[in-house]
Amino acid sequence: MTTLLVIAKEPRPGRVKTRLTPPFTPAEAAELAEAALVDTLRTVAATPAERRVLVLDGNPGPWLPPGFDLVPQCTGGLDERLAAAFASCDGPALLIGMDTPQVTPDLLTVDFAGHDACFGAAEDGGFWALGLASPDPSLLRGVPMSTPATGAVQRDRLVAAGLRVRDLPRLRDVDTAADAQAVSASAPHGRFAAELTRLQAVAGR
Repeated sequence: MTTLLVIAKEPRPGRVKTRLTPPFTPAEAAELAEAALVDTLRTVAATPAERRVLVLDGNPGPWLPPGFDLVPQCTGGLDERLAAAFASCDGPALLIGMDTPQVTPDLLTVDFAGHDACFGAAEDGGFWALGLASPDPSLLRGVPMSTPATGAVQRDRLVAAGLRVRDLPRLRDVDTAADAQAVSASAPHGRFAAELTRLQAVAGR
């Protein structure tokens, strides 16, 4: 079975979801980030897996459910941190972030039969999921992160290494207020949607 990795930041004001400010305050953006993380971890907890790992920048809080191994993020750029997450695995692994609270257990239940990698492109040009049947950190090191070409470069890296790639559905990350609205509408029963609705009602947005 697959190890499921979630790479995330502790949801503290000023450190997460800064592109939501404005219209949201830093504290509100952190509340939305926590809600997105809660939804993501709940989904991972409900997905069959050999092991579940939270690769965290910061300290855990009451939002962390049982059943997860906690691993601190290493220093360096995001490519190095993602590479280190895969380096901790000795078998098939799927890594996701905390920006797609609309994920479901079906999306995360991957089968590597017939291919060597799973790749989930994000609408902003990045990627929301990367799965490797045989984790190789070198496949991530040096990939430029947080650019409109990140996803394409990462997928090309997999193909250039001779891997057979299975594409997962394209999803939308939560970066901006418009993203938050769209993702909330696609997953209206989650904690993220409820938190967004609450904040909008309080502020009269």
